[in-house]
Amino acid sequence: MRGSIIVSAVLLGLSYAKPTLNRRYVVKESHPVPSEFSRVGEAPGHHLMRLQIGVKQGQFEVLEKHLWEISDPDHARYGKHLSLAEVNDLVKPADESTDLVREWLHEHVSPEHIESSPAGDFLSFTLPIAKIEEMLQTNYSIYQHEDGTNLVRTHEWSLPLHLHEHISAVQPTTAFIRTFPQAKTYVSVPGKAEVPTVQTYGGKPTVEKVCDTAGVTPLCLRTLYGTVDYKPKAAGRNQIGLANYLGELNNRSDAATYLKNYRPEAISGAYTFKQISVANGSLQQTPETPEQLKSGTGVEGALDVQTILGVSWPTPLLAWSTGGAPPPFTPDADNPTVDSEPYLTWVNYVLRQPFVPQVISNSYEDNEQTVPLSYAKVVCSQFAQLSARGVSVIFGSGDGGVGGVQPGGSCKSNVDGSTRFIPLFPSSCPYVTSIGATVGFSPEVAAYDPRNKFSTGGGFSNYFPQPAWQAKAVSSYLHTLGDEFEGLYNKSGRAYPDLSVYGVNYTIIWNGTLRRVDGTSAATPTAAGIFALLNDALIAHGKPTLGFLNPWLYKKGKAAFVDVTSGSALGCNMTGFPATKGWDPVTGFGTPRFDKLLKAVGL
Repeated sequence: MRGSIIVSAVLLGLSYAKPTLNRRYVVKESHPVPSEFSRVGEAPGHHLMRLQIGVKQGQFEVLEKHLWEISDPDHARYGKHLSLAEVNDLVKPADESTDLVREWLHEHVSPEHIESSPAGDFLSFTLPIAKIEEMLQTNYSIYQHEDGTNLVRTHEWSLPLHLHEHISAVQPTTAFIRTFPQAKTYVSVPGKAEVPTVQTYGGKPTVEKVCDTAGVTPLCLRTLYGTVDYKPKAAGRNQIGLANYLGELNNRSDAATYLKNYRPEAISGAYTFKQISVANGSLQQTPETPEQLKSGTGVEGALDVQTILGVSWPTPLLAWSTGGAPPPFTPDADNPTVDSEPYLTWVNYVLRQPFVPQVISNSYEDNEQTVPLSYAKVVCSQFAQLSARGVSVIFGSGDGGVGGVQPGGSCKSNVDGSTRFIPLFPSSCPYVTSIGATVGFSPEVAAYDPRNKFSTGGGFSNYFPQPAWQAKAVSSYLHTLGDEFEGLYNKSGRAYPDLSVYGVNYTIIWNGTLRRVDGTSAATPTAAGIFALLNDALIAHGKPTLGFLNPWLYKKGKAAFVDVTSGSALGCNMTGFPATKGWDPVTGFGTPRFDKLLKAVGL
């Protein structure tokens, strides 16, 4: 443990408020370092890190009860979403918890430098790593992923024993999550995009006329899923959100080129969607460095913004860009990024806002086992708050089949090294809706692309139990599956995905060039756009928006989906879970049809 006084802390006014008391420290959490990471050195003690302390929420069980009731289409309270004030009142920590946690924190950081969430369930501040090591009785290290990227983390941390029941999580500590974007670029057409000014067809658009497996466009998606003739009526009152993490970009110029070619009436949307920086998130409009160009930074952002605008225009779009490294730290080859946890940083920012878009698209995942249970539970509980406020929080189900977040995953348990199917987070969270991907138009099948080994993801959580609203559907699938893959997955866990959308060969414009991309991150913004249009119809008819989708989906909404019964979630050198009749952990309930969705919500 570093014992020296950090000069930078004094200069920042982050010195002790009073002498450290004699506390009995006990390990609060240990988490295995994922096998993809290796320790390469000691963390730089003088670098600054933004720490977030989760204080135990006072009445989360009551909040959850409210959420189930207002999301159940057969309950008298269906659609009666909670307000910001009502949610904050339910998650506000008990006075005892707040007092004890703050008393301890004030021994390490001046009170005026501690920021609080509106409900008081999160306290955050910036300190040098050496000071954080002292207050958590731990040692941070530099860990290098097998792809060469670095993180500063620890495998274990401690708290004074009397605080264990009052603090739910402290991060960044043991979470090795890296928020993988799911888009897979497989073709690059050199030079400027050479595409028709307008996608042409004769007469009324049909799937046969406007859908081409060589390059999927908004007109194809709108025709396939039946939104092409819908005219939004509540734009403004209804909005859609898009989350970017750790450097992803939403380029307006590329979006304008895309819309000019593929949905010209929506081109104004490229210049009017709102962008907000969270935690120093980048709003730059080009991948400026050779490293960014080489890594394809902005491909995910281009896919997301172009797809959402192409499908849901003129519904207003709000795009958040969440950063990671707190200033003044600038990473280089010798100094790794000292980042925040992007999901937690983003969701805590959004929860502060009085208005939140009614649907939010997230195209990012990571292996569930890369994060400790405490982190997963606390982030998931924050998603529950959004859901209780009437927000549909949507995530892609991953691109590695049953093998993890990316194709070719190791399929090794962090606990004992045994072969296991690897579930993903946040899809495993029971308060979000997870989107799988399909390919083909008649019929659609579970997505697989042999060129880049992309396979739509699905599985069962090892952290979160199976919620009641999906128990019947999952039980039916497991009965059909029998003992195949026995011991490779947790039968009693939250199962995903919940539904699917086409996800292969999307046409996008990136850095002025034409690209084709695959991924559940293509399916996710498409699904978000479709549900945004459904919310538009509900608002126009004076009805509440859908909010948390899953209880409605598993009880009544499933009738609006075309079942996908072919294909599987390939991974771990196995076929993985097969798609079958009814719900399955490959494509969920299948793909939506807008006319049937309207009927399913009573319109």
